[in-house]
Amino acid sequence: MIPLEKELRDIESLEHVVVRFVGDSGDGMQLTGTQFSDTSAMFGNDVATFPNYPSEIRAPQGSLYGVSGFQVHIGSIEVSTPGDNVDLLVAMNPAGLKTNLYAVKPGHTIIVDTDSFNKKNLEKAEYDSNPLEDGSLENYQVIEVAMTSLTKEALKDIEGLDNKTITRSKNMFALGMVYWMYHRSPEHTIAFFNKKFKNKPILIEANTRVLNAGYYYSETLELIPNSYAIAPAKMAKGTYRVIMGNTATAWGFLAAAEKSGLDLFLGSYPITPASDILHELAKHKHFGVKTFQAEDEIAGITSAIGASFAGNLAITTTSGPGLALKGEALGLAMMVELPLVIVDVQRGGPSTGLPTKTEQSDLMQAMYGRNGESPVIVIAASTPANCFHYAYEAARLTLEHMTPVILLTDGYIANGSAPWKIRSVDDMPEIRNRIVREAEEGWQPYLRDEATLARQWAIPGTPGMEHRVGGLEKDGTTGNVSYVPENHEHMTHIRAEKICRVQQNIPDIVPEFAQEGDLLVVGWGGTYGALHTAAKQLHDEGIENLGFVHFNYINPLPRNTREVLGRYKKILVCELNSGQFAGILRMNFEGLELHQYNKIQGLPFGNDELIQKFKQLLA
Repeated sequence: MIPLEKELRDIESLEHVVVRFVGDSGDGMQLTGTQFSDTSAMFGNDVATFPNYPSEIRAPQGSLYGVSGFQVHIGSIEVSTPGDNVDLLVAMNPAGLKTNLYAVKPGHTIIVDTDSFNKKNLEKAEYDSNPLEDGSLENYQVIEVAMTSLTKEALKDIEGLDNKTITRSKNMFALGMVYWMYHRSPEHTIAFFNKKFKNKPILIEANTRVLNAGYYYSETLELIPNSYAIAPAKMAKGTYRVIMGNTATAWGFLAAAEKSGLDLFLGSYPITPASDILHELAKHKHFGVKTFQAEDEIAGITSAIGASFAGNLAITTTSGPGLALKGEALGLAMMVELPLVIVDVQRGGPSTGLPTKTEQSDLMQAMYGRNGESPVIVIAASTPANCFHYAYEAARLTLEHMTPVILLTDGYIANGSAPWKIRSVDDMPEIRNRIVREAEEGWQPYLRDEATLARQWAIPGTPGMEHRVGGLEKDGTTGNVSYVPENHEHMTHIRAEKICRVQQNIPDIVPEFAQEGDLLVVGWGGTYGALHTAAKQLHDEGIENLGFVHFNYINPLPRNTREVLGRYKKILVCELNSGQFAGILRMNFEGLELHQYNKIQGLPFGNDELIQKFKQLLA
């Protein structure tokens, strides 16, 4: 056990800190960042993370576009975003330094592996001179460490390790240094080694030795004057774990299947950044989960429709390009009126676009990207942790209203992580499925509930409930094919009204901060953390005429939306697209002074840019 007492340095208390690890794709930056965030969460800090990596499986080593990064924001206060400006940058190569230097606060710390700053790597990073020697970093506290050499020295007497394995261990040297700087114990990571490499003791010894070497190296390094302590955060009592958004989504569906009494079926085709939902659910066969990796996106959704017809809670997962391919089958599920959840983990587009970057550009596709008049329910998660809630909610709405639901998340919250308070299924809202087991006299497949217009769910093979389904227009009661013009118009209105009546089964929106005033900041989906943080900062500074509201229910919108928007003189809609939700609000509510702030860079909003825009409109 490494002692946490510091005899040679002072310990400075901080409320929060932002650390970014960057290097080549093979440098283990995602693992390093994950271990630091998990250890901090175990200590009791509030945590938010942001992984950022290239779309290539293995980009050219040392290239600018091949940099992989992981940012961690830990605090003793509420942490809603991975942070903007970086307090500590760990750069394993010149390309990582060049592409991330902009984010480091002046006067703050940069740790570099000097072994990687050779002529070849400097040229790949398009440096004309060595930044460690030309004075360009004089505004920062630069700690130069020969990490690769020190890693090799630490492992020189371990037999059976090849040079590649030894060199790849240098990320643990960097992690050990950061643990010392921020007063973290390495014990959680050592326990991780023992579990991950339980059948390879040589790797346990190697990684543990390098981690400790980095820790003790920092302890003796005069360039690090202090270590820093971040106290545990004050959070609601309960049992927490750090969870990624995609994992939370998968678990939300598990809980919904348990609560509804149905088996869970997932039919999907792997696609970045949604594949982890398929990977996670495939682990849970013991809960009766059936996962099917289809040959393409169309097979994924049609297999889910078949599973729904047979009485399962049916899910399909994808990203924007896959949602386009699923459009025709999604229209079939709407026409037949079967429950189905389509998860779209949005990424930068169009086409293949930016597979590993985030964006909110699929909203209009989710709303209108199908032939004919084909409305479906559309909701959006807004944090990694509440992906659990909105997956559960998507399942509840599709089962109770017998119509498809599109759940929008995005790469930012799907791959990001945050503390999640573990919930008991017993404490979660009821989910009432509409399966009928016995046919009453006069039963018809499309007899509707008066309140919701949802039909009953008759499972094939149930005596007395034999019926036909299909994509052709149908009679509104029997389900038989109908080409009567008036019937088609009637059914078009019925399908639209079904979605409108969902308003009675979703909560009203409630603004934060000013309940009326000069400016209302509006967001939806995964931008919540950044928008809430910026609005709260201005509120805490004494600006009392600024309100903030965030939408998770998009179609239909909450029933009090018009009333809330009308309380403010100006409305600012902030989105990671060119203004899609703003367009929806304009279509539904005339007469509002509606402004837009849009960003389409594959990156989340920054706090400073939002505050500048808010102040501009308030002025």
